[in-house]
Amino acid sequence: MAALVSIVATLAVFLGVLPVLSGLYQYLFVLGSAFHTHLEASHEHTPRLAIIIPAWNEEAVIATSIDRLMALNYPPGSLRVYLVDDASTDATPDVAIEKSKEYPNRLVHVRRVAGGEGKAATLNYGLDIIWKSDWAEALLIMDADVIYTEDSLRKMARHLADSSVGAVTANIKEGSRAPNYVQRFITFEYVTATGCSRRAQNAFGFLACLSGGAQLHTRENLMAIGGQIFHETLAEDTFTTFRTQLCGRVAMFEPNAVVYAEEPDGLVGLWKQRVRWGRGNVQVTREFRNIWARRSNGGVLGSWTMAFLWFSLFLMPLFQIGASLGLITLYVLDPQWSWTLFRGLWIIAGLVYVFVTLASFVVDWESCRKSWAEGFLFPGLVSLAVISHALFPFLTQPLVAFVAPPQGHWLTHVAVLFLYAWLSLSMVVAWIAKRLEGTRWAAFAPACLYLGGYGAFLCAVTFASYLAELRGADMKWDKTVKTGKVG
Repeated sequence: MAALVSIVATLAVFLGVLPVLSGLYQYLFVLGSAFHTHLEASHEHTPRLAIIIPAWNEEAVIATSIDRLMALNYPPGSLRVYLVDDASTDATPDVAIEKSKEYPNRLVHVRRVAGGEGKAATLNYGLDIIWKSDWAEALLIMDADVIYTEDSLRKMARHLADSSVGAVTANIKEGSRAPNYVQRFITFEYVTATGCSRRAQNAFGFLACLSGGAQLHTRENLMAIGGQIFHETLAEDTFTTFRTQLCGRVAMFEPNAVVYAEEPDGLVGLWKQRVRWGRGNVQVTREFRNIWARRSNGGVLGSWTMAFLWFSLFLMPLFQIGASLGLITLYVLDPQWSWTLFRGLWIIAGLVYVFVTLASFVVDWESCRKSWAEGFLFPGLVSLAVISHALFPFLTQPLVAFVAPPQGHWLTHVAVLFLYAWLSLSMVVAWIAKRLEGTRWAAFAPACLYLGGYGAFLCAVTFASYLAELRGADMKWDKTVKTGKVG
């Protein structure tokens, strides 16, 4: 029985390495993405394009977004903006009306009197209007706060010259003029999760998700998936991405089409946003359960690579908890083996961390330059200390020997168990950071996040999304408050 328990515990530790290996796997393909740009099948192409903006109480950002859209390097006669106002209670409709006068025949203000049904329903309201005419040959779905750089739309649209391409997404970056520590963490996260991962996905031949704030579709593609955005989910962008590819069209990432968005500047707001995203991923996983690792059902989405990348992140909190429990169990059964596995896990994690961090600086120096500290501190200070000891024991051993209690002392056992449990405890520490925000102890929130790590915060969010979905929490458009900080 003990042997079986030991085997299961060892397997749990090995599973804990999967998320790290998936990150390494993607980054190894980032270089290969240079040979999968699709530019050889693209050329100058500027179809008649309708831009649809779902807006609810966006007075702080909407005027700037519209002005920047009108200034894009795109033929004015081929561009129309549809602002779908979801019963805003602020000055959004007033701003929209004034802007429609400033840009006649180019900006259409659509007012929903009875709103509050969510982003997808708002988009569908606008789509019903757009489809009444055959003018639009392509459609861009964006968020009200997103700022497009001058040539971004043109760089996206050129790929639609290839009729096999159904959708293209842009390279979204956090664009606040003076980002705080939360936004700097998000800045670096976007380098890894958007700038690098989606480059790799271009090389793999599939795309996991079109960014909700920057997704360009051909008319034919949207019609093929029903002409509407699926509204019974919190991940309408991912559903659209999957359905595009399941219908046989290509969905791809254009890294040179740069757009900027304002992300949450607090942990509470970020938590709400990411739990919504996480619940959407739960819904996607359940809805498309028949395609995972089944090419006959899912095409490119049914590849083993897609399943590996998706589930290594989707199940990451469970892998972390399982690895901790496995190490603690093995500490009771075979202390030497548990320590060998622990060191091996952290050596792998450390090497991948160094590689991924340095590669991120090469891929997107602009973003990493303003978030370099958060990039290096992404795993958290405690995890960095463990990584340092795993990779460079000859440097840290004297300090460990100085502070460590005598061998066999009860404090030694406590310290080892703490280290084994840290993969799980780090999520708790990151969660505490969120809980402290807005209280009289708010000053300690950054310290908790830096100790536990931003990666642990994202794991805690994913775990929270499991629970929210299990208890059937309301699926409402709990949008992020925008204040117009994008420079």
